[in-house]
Amino acid sequence: MRFSYKCTTCGREYETEEIMYLCPECEKKNDGRTFNYGILEVVLSPAVIEECRKKDTVCFSDYSPYPVLKWAEDAFPLPSTPLLKNRKLSAPGLENTFFKLDSLLLSGSFKDRASFMVALQALSCGERKITLASTGNAGAAMSAAGAALGLDINLFVPESAPVNKLKQSILYGANVIPVKGSYDDAFSLSIEYTKRHGGINRNTAYNPMTIEGKKSVAFDLYNQTGGRDIDYIFIPVGDGCIYSGVVKGFKDLMRAGKIRKMPRFICCQAEKSRAISDAFATDEMKAFSASTRADSISVNLPACGRLAVSYIKETDSWTTLASEEEIKSAQILLASSGILAEPAAATSYACYLKDSEKVRKESGENALSLILITGTGFKDMASFDDFIHIRPSISALDDLV
Repeated sequence: MRFSYKCTTCGREYETEEIMYLCPECEKKNDGRTFNYGILEVVLSPAVIEECRKKDTVCFSDYSPYPVLKWAEDAFPLPSTPLLKNRKLSAPGLENTFFKLDSLLLSGSFKDRASFMVALQALSCGERKITLASTGNAGAAMSAAGAALGLDINLFVPESAPVNKLKQSILYGANVIPVKGSYDDAFSLSIEYTKRHGGINRNTAYNPMTIEGKKSVAFDLYNQTGGRDIDYIFIPVGDGCIYSGVVKGFKDLMRAGKIRKMPRFICCQAEKSRAISDAFATDEMKAFSASTRADSISVNLPACGRLAVSYIKETDSWTTLASEEEIKSAQILLASSGILAEPAAATSYACYLKDSEKVRKESGENALSLILITGTGFKDMASFDDFIHIRPSISALDDLV
């Protein structure tokens, strides 16, 4: 077997390559009021890790639980997105700062990584139908992958999802089902649909392959930095799945002997969507009523919250909160240097700016800091609506310039 599953709550191991979601035992404890129990971790077999250890190169396909089919990779590629350095954007005294532009993936967001892996799962298991809930990015990514690879996508979306993201999924040909309620409501409904009608559920963290797909960014970063020790990675966090995926990728690299030390993974959240940050601070894994404009990280009850908190502690990392104004300011600063990021993606930069003094004191001016930009600003142009308004007069224009 190429992989097995391990419950991150109880430690039970499942020696199977069949489709699994949550740990069947720990899932029984989930009550919709606290972070989910029973998140499954995909564990690559010792033989797979040993093969990775022997190779001079690091390639996502070597660390993938499913075969990376050449025709699928050609139709829906996951290219190595740019690692950009712009001194204008670096905090004072931290010139060794880089931006990972996953906003340039095919559908415009980091979520292509998880969607490609779930598509590989479907193709490997002979399934043609994939169902999920999304505020927009995951749905658009899965819809794009489905269109490219000939899969049927059922997408449940909360009524608050940005119109641009919904249009994107509709154009890709997905069956889009608006839900009068929150993301959590759409999430629950999509799971019930899968139980009744079959196929694969792609929901974040619920399907452990979403974490496996998101870990692929770690291999990009390893190659793009030449295998150097990375000090800090700033990650925008809502449900905790991207965070857990990035950490998982570096854990696999550590298992294969490719890195000497783990980076610090900074959990970057909006003050108005802070469930994981609060849980890290208090050990109370409970919901938070989210209301941030950064819709991609606006989550009341994080599906992968419990695992994310454990990874924050395991890697001696921390959480940082950004206000709505700080997120907006970070968006403007990024755009002024040519990076158009949606609010959620700009949150990682906002938190980097807040943490810059701490980073400098801990690791010095040579600290290697990487900032994940996880979604393009074209996803939610409404977030820019209130930036500039002038009266239709030359005097107003003179005042502006």
